[in-house]
Formats: sequence, C-alpha cells, structure tokens
Amino acid sequence: MQNTISPDNQTRGLKTAWHIFWHLLFWLGMISLFIFLARMNDHITPRQLVIIFLVFPIINIGLFYINFLVYIPRFLDKKRYWAYACVALITIIVFGVVKYGVGLLFKDVILIHNKGQQISFAAYFFNTVFTSLIFIFLSTVLKFTTDWFLNERIQHDLENQRLSAELAFLKSQINPHFLFNSLNSIYSLAYQKSDTTPEAILKLSEIMRYMLYECNDNRVDLSKELQYLHNYIDLQKIRFGNKAFIDFKVMGDVTNQQIVPLLLIAFIENAFKHGVANDVMTPIKLLINVDECQLHFYIQNKKHTHNRDAIGGIGLTNVQRRLNLLYPGKYTLNIRDTEDTYTCELSIIL
Repeated sequence: MQNTISPDNQTRGLKTAWHIFWHLLFWLGMISLFIFLARMNDHITPRQLVIIFLVFPIINIGLFYINFLVYIPRFLDKKRYWAYACVALITIIVFGVVKYGVGLLFKDVILIHNKGQQISFAAYFFNTVFTSLIFIFLSTVLKFTTDWFLNERIQHDLENQRLSAELAFLKSQINPHFLFNSLNSIYSLAYQKSDTTPEAILKLSEIMRYMLYECNDNRVDLSKELQYLHNYIDLQKIRFGNKAFIDFKVMGDVTNQQIVPLLLIAFIENAFKHGVANDVMTPIKLLINVDECQLHFYIQNKKHTHNRDAIGGIGLTNVQRRLNLLYPGKYTLNIRDTEDTYTCELSIIL
C-alpha cells in the first residue's frame, strides 16, 4: 500500500520546521545577550544571576508566547486591532503586578538600590511595562517575519510545482505530436508498398527509444540530441524516397555540452511539414554551431505555395513556451516569415 502526503500536511510540516528554526535562532541570540550582560557586571552574585537571568526571563518568555501563540492569531491576524490592544494592555498590567510580586520575594536583589533604598511600586511597574512592551514587540516582529518568509517559501515551492507540471504537460505533447507525424509518413510508404517501409519503422523505433528512455532528465548530452535529429532527418529522407534535400552542418565542439531534450525538433518538423524539401535547388538549410557555452541554431526552408497559412501549430508554440520556462533571459529567437521562405534563428546559452 502506497502512502501519500497531502499538500496540506506538507505545508503544515514546512510551517512547523520554519517556526522552530527561527525560534531557536531568536532565543540563541537572546541567551547570548544575557550572558554578555552578565559578564559585563563583575559584582553580580550567583543568586542574583539566577533571579535576574532565569526567573524573570521565564516570565517574559511566557508573555512572549502568549502574544505569539494566542493574541496574534486570534486578534491581530483577524484584523481585530482594538481587541488586540485591550487584551495586550490588560496582560501587560497583570504581568507587571506579577513581576512586582516576584520582586517582593527577592526584595534584597530586585527592589533595593545600591544605596539601600527600596524602589517604589510606580517606578518598578513602569520598568516592567517597558520590558513587557519589548517582548510583545519582539514576538510580533518574529511572528510576522517567520510568516512572511514562510509564505515566500510556500509561494516559491508552489510556483516550482506549477512550472514542473506545465513542463511535464508540454513534454507530454511532444511524443504524440511527433508520433502522429511519423506514422503519417510511414503510412504513406506502406500505402505505396515501398521497400523502405521496414527501414522507416526501424528508424522510428530508434527515435522512440531515445524519446522514451533518454529524455527523462532535465538535460541530455548535446551529442545525443544531435544524433536524434540525424535519425529524424534520415526518416524523412526515407519518406521522400531519398529525394529530400537538406544541407545539415554541425560546427564547433558538441562534447561536454548539455541541452534540454526535444527542444530543436519542432523547427525541423515544421520545415519538412510545411516547407519544400524535394527541390535540389532550394534545400532545407540547417546549421548548428556551438561556440563555447552558446548554441546557435539556424534553419530555413522554402515555403509551399499552397500551404502558406499552415505554418506553426502546436510544435512551435510548445517550444517557445518551454524556452520561456527553461531558458529565461538566456535565449533569443527570431522568426522571419516572408512570402517565399521561412527562417528560424535560435541562440541559447547552455
């Protein structure tokens, strides 16, 4: 039985981990501050250290988390600002009284001046209010900071999931689109009872093997992708009875380079489907040049006079969308559609 994790559970798990991280970071900073302040005072006794840096921090931490876990979610997040202000004020007063009571228990440490005089309730209460406001402010800042970073993280993850799903959908369109066109070509050969039909089927099987088993990664070796293009062109030559003319050149070093799979095939499919491929005087011109980490792709074909409005289709729309998603800001695509020719120039930073 396969266990699945719902997106809501994933979000809750991410939110819990994110809060734990920020809270640990915050309190490590506060503990470091307390230790620093304690070391600055050479005359502080161990008893005073326990009372000042353990008892009162526990009270302030309680105030911190009451605001963080109760008041902010129940009032501030729901835009009940007046209710939040009232409960926060009442809590500060109550905690001030509690702190004064603790101060009375440790009067010799908390409420007595160095000169031996006791601090008045009003003066001490004012100090506790100021301290409580600081901890409420810190908990509010931490709450909104962690929520902001968490929302940014969730939005980023959701955007990545959306892009991954869209890319998977775009890639799923390629195989049926290619297979449909190739089967049409082989059907024409079979209908003509051509002796090259078995060779065409074998070539198609090699192409489909590459598409099914070699293209599962985000990047493939450029040399394998070029071999795939060669196989496709060979298949088209078989379909045309070796009367398909294409001037195909590869320049530069194609080793140790990678590219998104099935990215260039749409342009070549378009040239064979909508262009003139059987005229020796105007062959399809295809040039691929690799210059360090940049690929330059150029293809030009003469247009059919009876098929001028059919150029494009799902193939080029698909590849343009994939380029936008996979090579944002790293490619240029120029398409020139004149009366007689159709030209595509693509440059990609690999």
